[in-house]
Amino acid sequence: MGDLKVTPLAPAEPDTAQPDTVALFVSDLHLHVAMPRTAQAFFNFLQHQARRSQQLYLLGDIFEYWAGDDDIATPFNQHVVSTIRAISAAGVAVFWMAGNRDFLVGDRFAAATGVRLLPDPVVTQIAGYRMVLTHGDAQCTDDRAYMEFRARVRSQDWQQKFLALPLAERKAIIADLRSGSREAQRSKSSDIMDVNAGAIATLFDTTDTEVMIHGHTHRPACHRYPAHPSPRVRYVLPDWDCDAAVQRGGWIGISADGAIRRFDVNGHALS
Repeated sequence: MGDLKVTPLAPAEPDTAQPDTVALFVSDLHLHVAMPRTAQAFFNFLQHQARRSQQLYLLGDIFEYWAGDDDIATPFNQHVVSTIRAISAAGVAVFWMAGNRDFLVGDRFAAATGVRLLPDPVVTQIAGYRMVLTHGDAQCTDDRAYMEFRARVRSQDWQQKFLALPLAERKAIIADLRSGSREAQRSKSSDIMDVNAGAIATLFDTTDTEVMIHGHTHRPACHRYPAHPSPRVRYVLPDWDCDAAVQRGGWIGISADGAIRRFDVNGHALS
C-alpha cells in the first residue's frame, strides 16, 4: 500500500452525564432528493439514536454526490446540514470522513454542520479498543481502474481545477461520471469490487489496531481473524435504501461496557 499515512484521533474526554452509548457509526446512505424515505430514516436515526450517543461517526458516502460546498444552500442539502447541526449542537461529537461520492466536502460544510473532518484512515481509542476507521474504497486494490481514478480525483490539482468550474457544469460532469461508473460495474466481477485481503492485513499491521470499521462495499458483515497473534475483528457497515420494496440500512454501536453491536435500519440488534 506504499507509505500509508494514518492520523491518530485523540480520544474524547469521558462525560459521565452521557448515556450508555459511546459511539455510533454509519456510512453509505447516498442521500439524494429522489430518495425521501431513506433521508427520513436517517433523520429519525439522528433524532432517536445519535442524539443519545456521545459520538457519531459518518464514514463516507453520506451523500449520493457532493459537487462542492457552494451547493450547501439547495433545499435538500440545507435540510441535511441543519439536521446534522442540531445533533452537534445538542452536544454529540460528530465526525465526518470522506467517501468516494462526497470527498469534496470541505471546511464550509464542516462549519455549517459542526462536524470534525477526519482523514482516511484514522486511528482512535473507543471504550478500551484501539481501532482504525476508514471508508473502505482505498482497500479495494484489485479494482485497478478505480484506484487510478481515485488517485486522480483526490489530487489537490484536480480538485482545485474542478471546483473552479461553475456549479452547474460540475453537476453535469458528476452525472456523467456516475453513469459511467454504473456501466463499468456491470462488466466487473464482484470480487474486485470488494476489499483486498492483503490491503486489510496491511492496514491492521501498520496501525497496530484490533478493530476496524468501514463501509463502501455494501456487504455488511463481521469478519473475525482469530489466527492472528492477537484477535482482530473487521466490521463492514451496510448501505441504506429505504425507498426500495425491501428496506436496508443500519449502523454499529459501541456501549460503555465495550460491547460492539450491529443494528438494522429499524434499530433491531443483529447477531
